[in-house]
Amino acid sequence: MVITVHGFSPSGNCHKVRLLLEQLGREYRWVEVRSDDGSTRTPGFIAKNPNGKVPMIELDDGRVLVESNAILHWLAEGTGYLPDDPWQRAQALSWMFFEQYSHEPYIAVARFICGWTPLDSPRRAELPVLRERGRMALAVMERHLQSHDWFTGARYGIADVALFAYTDVAGHGGIGLDQFPCVQAWLERVRSTPGFVPMPAPDTVAMRRIDESG
Repeated sequence: MVITVHGFSPSGNCHKVRLLLEQLGREYRWVEVRSDDGSTRTPGFIAKNPNGKVPMIELDDGRVLVESNAILHWLAEGTGYLPDDPWQRAQALSWMFFEQYSHEPYIAVARFICGWTPLDSPRRAELPVLRERGRMALAVMERHLQSHDWFTGARYGIADVALFAYTDVAGHGGIGLDQFPCVQAWLERVRSTPGFVPMPAPDTVAMRRIDESG
């Protein structure tokens, strides 16, 4: 079964899928779809995913699955990246829900505003609140990591994949990690896992905006 991934490479949500596929050694085909230029709103894309977002995976039998953490869960089923124990599995899922509800809406959105909106965009007025709430999410992670190595249970798995993507680039949104030493150490552990691949850097325009955003 060949998996086609429709994704935007600088997106953390898309990189989660790429990272797990690489670490699983699964065959896949990557189709680059920019989410910042309307490519996910075309009639053809909307016909497959009415929500008009990436990542989206498509199987060779025509089935489609969307939402990054749902994709991670499906890919990890029956592997060591998803705990067998129901309690540990639920704990992993709780961190993945945390990532989408209390982490990504602040850390990822701050990064998006800094890199993918003009320097005079009115959305930049949102940055102080987004950064404050992003640091609150990182503080929750820091407390967990003071007594645990991972978020998926006793070993690395899908909750770590989910949380790694945008945490690793939090600085792009002006959210530094200096006050979170346990988070920094965990990031290094993730980078040392077999098959790890880093997220591609944003293009030069986005990086220039990030650098000028402070």
